[in-house]
Amino acid sequence: MSSAPRTGPPRAAAGRRYLAGLALIGGAAGVAGALLPGPQAAGLRLALLVALAVQAPLGWWLVRSVGTPRFLAAWMAGMGARLGLVGLTAFVLVPQTGRPAAPTLVSLVALLFAFLALESIVVMLEHSQAEGR
Repeated sequence: MSSAPRTGPPRAAAGRRYLAGLALIGGAAGVAGALLPGPQAAGLRLALLVALAVQAPLGWWLVRSVGTPRFLAAWMAGMGARLGLVGLTAFVLVPQTGRPAAPTLVSLVALLFAFLALESIVVMLEHSQAEGR
């Protein structure tokens, strides 16, 4: 085995970790959706769709901003977007799509929490590696 140092931009590893985490969480939610009965599965699918649509680019922006002056702005925008997404889903998407409110909103909040934990892990790893450079 080679123990040669990695080449390439350091942020690439953080991006790969973030994308792998998104895929893992999304895949787990997809499996859970396949195991749930109809209305609950429909709520989970809607929650997964809107959570990924908002979280993926915001999380990517946050991960890419580690160590820059825009990090706090990215974090605050992400938190505001998550809060707004829950409100939009509760008051607009659920009534318009006819999905059950409780499974949709519980799934959405759980997914957003999982994505927030993923961001925290990736940012913590990136920050700790940046200090060692």
